[in-house]
Amino acid sequence: MEVIDALKRRFTVRAFKPDPVDRKTLENILEAALKAPSWANTQPWEIYVAGGGVLNKLREAYVQNLKNCVQRSPDLAAPKQWPLALQGRMESLRAERTTTLERVCLDKTTLKDLSEMNYHFFYAPAVAYLCMDRTLTPWSVFDLGLLAQSIMLAAQNYGVDSATAVTLAAHPDLVRQELKIPDDLSIIIGIALGYADPGHPQNQFRSSRRTVQDAVTFLGI
Repeated sequence: MEVIDALKRRFTVRAFKPDPVDRKTLENILEAALKAPSWANTQPWEIYVAGGGVLNKLREAYVQNLKNCVQRSPDLAAPKQWPLALQGRMESLRAERTTTLERVCLDKTTLKDLSEMNYHFFYAPAVAYLCMDRTLTPWSVFDLGLLAQSIMLAAQNYGVDSATAVTLAAHPDLVRQELKIPDDLSIIIGIALGYADPGHPQNQFRSSRRTVQDAVTFLGI
């Protein structure tokens, strides 16, 4: 697959088929993604991939936290306040997504279930967790972002869909316990991997993107 095609095809899948992704395919995806650049070749990432019974146990623990209203506490904290332009795009996203879901799914009870799918990890058969040493700074978070994009684009090449979501890392204590991740590593983000269910209402939505004219300033060109 051409890189441009992969960039255009990729979207955040929020409902996966139960079909597993075989170990070899996952290895091929990660082998390609590990070519991602990093500052001074530090390659600060540690990757943990969960599937099968391990992921199901983690899924159940997450759902229990949701039922018990346990507050999220990700290792990488969210900003306390977003700039107005960014806040506006977030609000637009919620409104657009809700409109799409209501149009394709009239049952309000089902809509409630859809909102809880995040805590089921979108029923993905595998989740890759990207971690780094706790002593590192946002410089290395940037490197993990490069790795995350590389994983998702490599996945597209192998016909595998993805969803990078902070929810997957919202309860790092549960992830750390189930995946045996050492305390000296921060769990930065999770990437769900699998095969999209094209008929599911969650996958009918595509978020808008800023144009080149809006996002880019050219000088001397």
